[in-house]
Amino acid sequence: MAKDSAGDAGRLQLRTLRQDEWDIWYDTLIRAFGGVPESAQEREVWNAITEADRSIGVWDGDACVGTAGTFSFRVTVPGGAAVPAAGVTMVSVAATHRRRGVLTSMMRRQLDDVREWGRPLAVLTASEPEIYGRFGYGIGTYQVSAEIDTSRVRLSVPPGTDDVRLRYAVPADVVDPCEAVYAARVPVRPGMIARLPGWERVGLLDPESDREGASPLQCALAERDGEVVGYARFRVKPEWDGKGPCGVVLLRDLQALDPAAEAALWRFLFGIDLTSTVKMWARPVDDAWQHQVSDIRRCAVRVKDSLHVRLVDVGAALQARTYQAPVDVVFEVEDAFCPWNTGRWRLSGDAKGASCERTTDAADLSLSVRELGSAYLGGVSLTALGAAGRVRELRQGALAEASVGFASAVAPWLPHGF
Repeated sequence: MAKDSAGDAGRLQLRTLRQDEWDIWYDTLIRAFGGVPESAQEREVWNAITEADRSIGVWDGDACVGTAGTFSFRVTVPGGAAVPAAGVTMVSVAATHRRRGVLTSMMRRQLDDVREWGRPLAVLTASEPEIYGRFGYGIGTYQVSAEIDTSRVRLSVPPGTDDVRLRYAVPADVVDPCEAVYAARVPVRPGMIARLPGWERVGLLDPESDREGASPLQCALAERDGEVVGYARFRVKPEWDGKGPCGVVLLRDLQALDPAAEAALWRFLFGIDLTSTVKMWARPVDDAWQHQVSDIRRCAVRVKDSLHVRLVDVGAALQARTYQAPVDVVFEVEDAFCPWNTGRWRLSGDAKGASCERTTDAADLSLSVRELGSAYLGGVSLTALGAAGRVRELRQGALAEASVGFASAVAPWLPHGF
């Protein structure tokens, strides 16, 4: 389907979303994800932050049969820079219109638009990871979930933890200090997203339908010398069995400015009365609590994919980040879906900066743009991708050199979906 024109024998039309079409468009998305209605509050929040002029729909007459949106994010990369990125979101195709090229046409239009907007990256979270590899996305970050038996697991905390004061607060009343903590953390860890205005409301969404018997959202603040240095948002699900109370703490979000504040919040969650389990989702793979618990086996740690990364402009993306060790390597890049990236690129960089330009020099490594996306944030090793046969070494030693340079001292992490 051509840009803003008819396709599929003149019946299907792909076009930019109009604001007055949002309800129809969003209902199409909800139906594709099972059809369970959202609360009025949820719909109002997502309507408010949807960028209609950067969203598209596919229409069959008056019926919307495909949806795809884009958020104007800035994503932290190794070195701390906040790089403009298109946050691809709300992608769906009606079950009645599968296998007609609807998804491919939306991905084609979207990446053309992202290039036109001058954003070197596109990122997304995938409901089905197998879908997006063919469009050049690679898994760039992973996340940890855990279910900790706090009746059996002890926590060893660092010095200074006892100096942190904790207090309960109404989540909506302490949005500003919590957002300030989050904002301070964004430059520290690759993969984190600088929140746009309105996104603070997403973290407060608390529909009763999502609680499954748990409490409304609660918040604990960590303070030192009267300043907020961390927070945890969570629910508590009361449960009892024949032996007594066995409630569950369901962690939504935890951010802190230093190890002591973070440990104080974890210790608090472990010790909530009448509970014996802490459940968490979407935590960093190098989260510190994993090295503070007495028995990691009783924490049921699981790892899954999180942020999928797509380099829309290879040169601009690679020179936007820094490299923890000097690297001077020529990549032979294959990109069938965005052919403007195909060819040889010389990357020269170190911890101070980088350049990446087209070259006719002999290639050192051969790979697709998908592998570059996986390695981009420093959480996936080029050496590991080479062992999997997805990166080919053409100059001896080039793979190890590039792999060390691309690595990040802290694991990249996406703290919330979008």
